[in-house]
Amino acid sequence: MTKTRIGIIGGGPGGLMSAYFLEKYADHPLEITLFEATHRVGGKVSTQQFKSAPVTYEAGAAELYDYSHLDTDSLKELIFELGLPIQMMGGSAVIMNDRLLSNVEDIRDTFGSNVLNSLLHFHRIAKDEITPYEFYNSDHPEGAPVQPPKKNFEEFLNESTGPESASFVKNLIHSDLATEGNHTSITYGLQNYLMNDPAYMRLYCIEGGNEKLTQTLAERINATIRLQTSVVSISKSATGRIIIESQYQGSKRFDEFDYVIVAVPHNHIKSIEYHGKQLHDAVCAHYDQYHHPAHYLRMTLLFKRPFWREWFSESFCMLDQFDGCCLYDESLRQPGISEGILGWLLGGAAAERMSYLSDDNLIEMALSSLPEPLAFGKELFLEGAVHRWVNAVNALPSGVVAQPVAKRHCPEPIQHSNFFFVGDYLFDSTLNGVLDSAEYVAAWITGNLHHAKKPHFQWDSHPAVPPNKTGKDKLLNGKSNVIV
Repeated sequence: MTKTRIGIIGGGPGGLMSAYFLEKYADHPLEITLFEATHRVGGKVSTQQFKSAPVTYEAGAAELYDYSHLDTDSLKELIFELGLPIQMMGGSAVIMNDRLLSNVEDIRDTFGSNVLNSLLHFHRIAKDEITPYEFYNSDHPEGAPVQPPKKNFEEFLNESTGPESASFVKNLIHSDLATEGNHTSITYGLQNYLMNDPAYMRLYCIEGGNEKLTQTLAERINATIRLQTSVVSISKSATGRIIIESQYQGSKRFDEFDYVIVAVPHNHIKSIEYHGKQLHDAVCAHYDQYHHPAHYLRMTLLFKRPFWREWFSESFCMLDQFDGCCLYDESLRQPGISEGILGWLLGGAAAERMSYLSDDNLIEMALSSLPEPLAFGKELFLEGAVHRWVNAVNALPSGVVAQPVAKRHCPEPIQHSNFFFVGDYLFDSTLNGVLDSAEYVAAWITGNLHHAKKPHFQWDSHPAVPPNKTGKDKLLNGKSNVIV
């Protein structure tokens, strides 16, 4: 039997998961080629090691979000299917004005009863707006039922609570949003706030590093992986197949495929040329629908010892520096090491603005941001690493008005029904969203191939298997459980 040729552009989680599910679901022989422009697969899932000590840290996706207490959690099931052990994480503190706030009593003692009551009132509003079940099923597979309110999240927050309470909430969720409240919707802002409540979401990581996920996927698939191979253009052949023009070390080649999946980050979509007016216009409209850039910046520092443990001993907390950032203890992931590792996750305008500074400047700024009770830790500093993720995530997932899920993945179904997009930005900036997107397209393609073998069968433009629920384990995010 002739093999169906499938080209996948992008070797991040979306591309690897697409290949994995295609091979898992297909009852038809496949020949998959995966194009990756860099020297490695894994994309925004990246576990790296310091130079001065054999200890690792997360340069990209730091934590994964657990929804198994609500219903099916497809990402967690995939991780277990691959035989990867996990480690649960937790945190319950916010640092403001050099004080560690771990509970409502700390908030009352620091800000007074009026601010606490205002925060509790906002919490009730948020839970009334979105229940855990609605949070879990928030992907709108048939498209958004109504136009969203014109009011943005910051306006809603300022109307719902007082200035000090609003400042607390902004510090709490800023690194999750990866943008400012006036650049996103009420719903997305509330979702990121409610992540702090364990009734909505819990946290875990993969033992040995989150990159174990993408490494294991790459080992399991039978695809040909072409590293350091950039895709130049996509066009349609006279026979209806799709031609991928690629370049490796200055040499160009042209390959024809029956199906093509573009699984690159949204900000890289326009790095490829799309030939043909209909395809070009459809891709431009697709890009514009999801062009709501958000930003991350990671500063991860190695110390001689975890000097902060007597002050706080949980996996992470929030810090009122850099417009609100996440500070997490990565050394807890590696029991037995003597060194300490602190990671700063910055989001939004601060991340974008500071990304232009040198690594040395950023590391010094991280050290200077330590709360006064921990300032002595500067003397224990050994090494720092900086990772910039500007425009890497989405400030308004699914766009202003969510499109039907079929349209999200196949923007031009008339002449290019064999051309698809896969990405977290189609649902949210999460690994769960990436998985749902990849599984949806894999089911669509393999369903087509299965039914094409049956005579007189007219296959429509929807996959045989509906997408699973979209979770919210924000790519690149680290968090505290009064947080996310």
